[in-house]
Amino acid sequence: MLVEALLPAAREHLATIPEGAPLIEAARLLSPGMDLVAVCDASGALVGVVTKTDVVDQISHCQGASCTCAIASVMSRDVLLCHIDDQLSDLWLRMKARRLKNVPLVDQQRRPLGVVTANDALQVLLQIVKNEEELLRDYVVGFGYR
Repeated sequence: MLVEALLPAAREHLATIPEGAPLIEAARLLSPGMDLVAVCDASGALVGVVTKTDVVDQISHCQGASCTCAIASVMSRDVLLCHIDDQLSDLWLRMKARRLKNVPLVDQQRRPLGVVTANDALQVLLQIVKNEEELLRDYVVGFGYR
């Protein structure tokens, strides 16, 4: 199954912000269910991400101006990305290996299309396993194969 199957759910988890915005604007976008903000350049291409952890880390060192610092000084630039034509099982393995809960879904120009969450990916993968299990059970019992 391709990541494309998760596109509708991924779009619901997408929040973007320009790279010149202050950190406080990214913090406002981070809410329950929104754990990652995609940081984009003037052309709309993804240049990094800001997570709740990034915001908390920065604010924990706050000396009065941390909240207004530029996102570029806080964001992660080494970001695992995925595309709609990636295999979902491969993406899951990469997410697991890097211990990521969220991965930006981008087009060929690195413009964000959504954010694939570990929860959404796992639900789809578990449904695939369940369907395969039901097919195997039906085969063994002899349903639909006469």
